[in-house]
Amino acid sequence: MTHSDVPVAVIDRAARLLEAFRDSERLTLAELTRLTGMPRSSTHRLLTQLVEIGWVRRDAPAYALGTKMLELGSLVQHNDTLHRAALPVMHELHGNTGLVVHLAVLTGAEVLYLEKVGGPYSMRIPSRVGGRQPAHCTALGKALLAQGRTDLDALFAERPPTARTRHSVTDPNRLRRELARTREQHVAHDRDEAAPGVSCVAAPIGHAGKCVGAISVSGPTSSIRPAALAGPVRVAALTTWRRLTRLRSADSQHAV
Repeated sequence: MTHSDVPVAVIDRAARLLEAFRDSERLTLAELTRLTGMPRSSTHRLLTQLVEIGWVRRDAPAYALGTKMLELGSLVQHNDTLHRAALPVMHELHGNTGLVVHLAVLTGAEVLYLEKVGGPYSMRIPSRVGGRQPAHCTALGKALLAQGRTDLDALFAERPPTARTRHSVTDPNRLRRELARTREQHVAHDRDEAAPGVSCVAAPIGHAGKCVGAISVSGPTSSIRPAALAGPVRVAALTTWRRLTRLRSADSQHAV
């Protein structure tokens, strides 16, 4: 390894450590060592350095992301045009339906949650900003897969769909049929597929080949009426797309 390679290697190890917190808020040294595959001594040494600069905080006997990461995340979120376009629409949709509203994008075979708006029930839904879920078992993921440019054959070959609940759809052919309906109707559903007792209705933001994200409502399965919610969710997605287009136009004019 040359001297010029060292900083890249350090950054790579730091990134692996930070990404380990993607699905857990608190992790012990042993858990971080296992998740990153790095030696325990190297993991501990790097954690100590990250604690010193505020990227990680010590929460004995575990570790958690530090305030610096939260500040950076807030800055990115504030400057993110999609988030700015969607947030007012999400609050309005939550106010009109009383349900939890999510904003997400597709990353490979998973959905990445950018925002979550909701009341007390939101604590019962296993999602968080920055968290991920398999795309095939969420309405958000189906909306994104249906309208995006993802090669489904390659995706399913590399990441065969697995069940999260007994209602999860794992048969690739059945998923293709469902995605075809979603593409035609511009709305996707999941009923107890990602979490027992939780259902969701989602719509893509954008159009076929230019889908930039998806917006959804989630709540107790007993309260979700897909036919009644499809319209409001589609309107929210369309409103977000129009706001996004205007914001991008304004940002480009300011940049000139």
